[in-house]
This record gives sequence, structure tokens and C-alpha cells, in this order.
Amino acid sequence: MPMTKNARDHQEAATLTLDAMPPPQGTKKLQNKGSSFSGGSPSEALGLEKTKGITGFQTLVHLVKGNMGTGILGLPLAVKNAGILMGPLSLLVMGFVAGHCMHVLVRCAQRFCRRLNKPFMDYGETVMRALEASPSAWLQTRARWGRHLVSFFLVVTQLGFCCVYIVFLADNLKQVVEAANGTTNNCHSNETAVLTPTMDSRLYMLAFLPVLVLLVLVRNLRVLTGFSLLANISMLVSLLITAQHIAQGIPDPSRLPLVASWKTYPLFFGTAIFSFESIGVVLPLENKMKDARHFPAILTLGMSIITALYIGIGALGYLRFGDDVRASITLNLPNCWLYQAVKLLYIVGILCTYALQFYVPAEIVIPPATSRVSERWALPVDLSIRLAMVCLTCILAVLIPRLDLVLSLVGSVSSSALALIIPPLLEVTTYSSEGLSPLMLTKDVLISILGFVGFVAGTYQALDELMGSGDSLLPSNSTMVTQ
Repeated sequence: MPMTKNARDHQEAATLTLDAMPPPQGTKKLQNKGSSFSGGSPSEALGLEKTKGITGFQTLVHLVKGNMGTGILGLPLAVKNAGILMGPLSLLVMGFVAGHCMHVLVRCAQRFCRRLNKPFMDYGETVMRALEASPSAWLQTRARWGRHLVSFFLVVTQLGFCCVYIVFLADNLKQVVEAANGTTNNCHSNETAVLTPTMDSRLYMLAFLPVLVLLVLVRNLRVLTGFSLLANISMLVSLLITAQHIAQGIPDPSRLPLVASWKTYPLFFGTAIFSFESIGVVLPLENKMKDARHFPAILTLGMSIITALYIGIGALGYLRFGDDVRASITLNLPNCWLYQAVKLLYIVGILCTYALQFYVPAEIVIPPATSRVSERWALPVDLSIRLAMVCLTCILAVLIPRLDLVLSLVGSVSSSALALIIPPLLEVTTYSSEGLSPLMLTKDVLISILGFVGFVAGTYQALDELMGSGDSLLPSNSTMVTQ
């Protein structure tokens, strides 16, 4: 079916998006025009044109690119919370399990596409069809709730991304401003920067709010395409410069613990699964390929590359900075103009990406609201909801100003559900009518238990640290340069 101008605009904007960001589920306009993006990430949409299809290499590039966001910058601290041995090993296992769950989702979606003679099925609809096909009458009558549950977790994930972005923006800008007087051209100096204290990081968050409000009021995705391109370029350059720095001058690793305290491991789990949250990407990619028969192999290769990158950045970052590693590895960069520019580039990239990430939950929440009012009030209601949602993300960031806790909370609550808990349960309900082998049933139960334990433990640990002491939040946000 030929696409409308709005659908093409959506695809073009999504093509350039770095962070995984689920597409709108609630908009009939997009769903009816062939933009079957509901249930996955904006990298999901990826601007891929249905009529032409994409090659295997393009699919691989989109899959890897969709995972390169802010989550990878928090992995060195995550490895610290697990141990220099346990951290990389856990990332390897989580990468394998997350990749397997993606394969499960693809198989289940393909099965229902064949059964219902449909060309494409998103994450939410796949869950709904699986519940409808379940032998349990109770599950059948609540099939639509399954789709709503996926939409809920997608909205939580996206708003969680936005909260992470606000904390990231404040932390990095605060450090750049406080270290400005001591910034030099010598990037090899080991001297500690002399910081000039400024306002609290929460005030930096509030200072960004007017800019964020202006960005989210832009409803035309064609306008946002330029912001997305700028975000991609700035974040890619920043990540490359950061990676080459942490790979240099690694000290003796024997001083680092092989296994950290079990009390901090849930924080590792939340941050790690936050970074691996890309399961929504797979269905739109598989649908857009010229030859989808090769998709399983490409998915395996892509997840292998992603897991290797995560292990490399996480382990090298912890080895390089040890106990001084910060919630974002950019906060550990030397106090010279090159690396201050890296932070500023990341600030620009994240600021631009905020509007693109915000677009998705807005398109899930706003259409049902505007459909209940007259055309005269549709625009005021639309803008009011956008304003309320961006203020909500800022308020949550102010209340939880520690980047590591925000990452862990979002990862534990929503990412573990989408990536680990739902897919194995989906497989059980999909194939239960045919009879499940004991091995498959055991595997699915174990993965779901792993996700649920991570969900509970990660959320509890993050909330416990948050509520333990209000003052304890501040040191993690202070911007000391340890180079």
C-alpha cells in the first residue's frame, strides 16, 4: 500500500535514531499506512522502505546502531558492581539470553503471521494473538490486556530514557562548567582539576526544561530529522574518542575484585539489561528485509557484536578507572579541551535525541485522549499532554538525580519485562496447544524466573539506595575529575 507523506516522515526520522525507542502503538494513522512500528524501538522503524527492502548488511548496521546509546556509557560502573570477572561473564550470559529471546519473539510472530495470513505483526499484537490462541479461557478473555501491558512497558521504557537523558545532561554540563577555569590543552596530564563549585545538578536539570519543552512541542517528524542526524554524528564521534582514551594506560588489574558484593549485583543487572533493551527492533527489521530467511543468522551476528562491544567498554572502563569510575564514563575523561568537547558533543546528541525518544510515548498516550474531545480542543489537549509529560520526566530526574539509579530502575522495571520475562512466556502460550517438550518448558521457566528475580531485586536495590539517605545522592552527582 502506498505510504502517505506522514508515514514517510516517520520513517525518515526513525532512520537516524541511535537509541532504541519503541514506535507508536496507539496511532491508527501510522498503523494503517504500513508503519507497523508498535511494540518496538524507534530504531525499530529505522526508516526502512517496505517496497524496496533492505540487505543483510543494512539490517546488521541498523541492529548494532540501535543499541549504541547512553546505556553503554554506564556499563563500566555496572561492571564495578559485579566484579571484573563476574561483570563480563554476566554480560556474556545476558547477551546470549537476550539474543535467544529475540529469536523466540521472531519465531512466534512468524507463526501467527502464517496462521492469520498477515505480512507483519508487532510485539504487542504477537502477545495478544498468543493469548488468544492459549488453551486457557481466562487468558483468551484477557488477550487485549497483554497488548496493553506491552504498551505500558514501552511507555515506561521511553520515559525512563528521557529521565536518564536529563540526568546525563545535567551531570556532564555541570562538570564542564565547574572545570572550565582549569581546562588545558594537555590531555596527558594526571593532575586533578581544580573545580569551581556552581549550582546543584538539580538546578541544571531545571535549566534544560525550557529547551526540552520547545523540542517536544515540535510535532512534525520531518523537522526532527535534522536533530536526529546531528545526534547521530555527535554521539558517534564522542563514543569513538572515549573508547580510544579508555583503552590507553590500563593499570594493573590485580587490585580489582573478581566478584563484587552480592548486594550491588542487582544494580549491575538493571543497568546491563537497560543496555540490552532492543528486542523491539527485531520484528520491524525482519519484516523489511529482502530475504528474511537470513535474518536469524544476522540477528545472531548482530547480538554477538553488541555483546562484545558492551563487554569491551564495560571491562576496559572499569580497568582504566577502577573504583573511581563514574555513572557515565564521560565523567571520567581528562580535563582538557578535547574531552570537554566530547562531553559537549554528547550533550548536543542527547538533547537532540530527547525529542525523538519522547515522540513515541506521546504518540501512544495522546491519540486516545484527543479522540475523546472535539476538534476545537484537540490541539490544546495535545500540547497540554506534551507539556505535562516533559515536566514529569524532569520531576522524576530531579527526584532521582543519580544516573546509575535511574538506569537500574528503568532496566529492572521495564527492560527486564520486555526482554526476559515476556518472550519465554510468549513461547509457552504460542506452542502450548501442540505440547511443549520438557526441555523447552524448563528453559522458558528458568529465563522468566531470571527476569523476574532481576526485576524484583534490581528495583528493590535501586529504591533502597534511593530511600536510604537523601544526602547520599549528592556525592554521586558531584563532578570531580580524577585524571
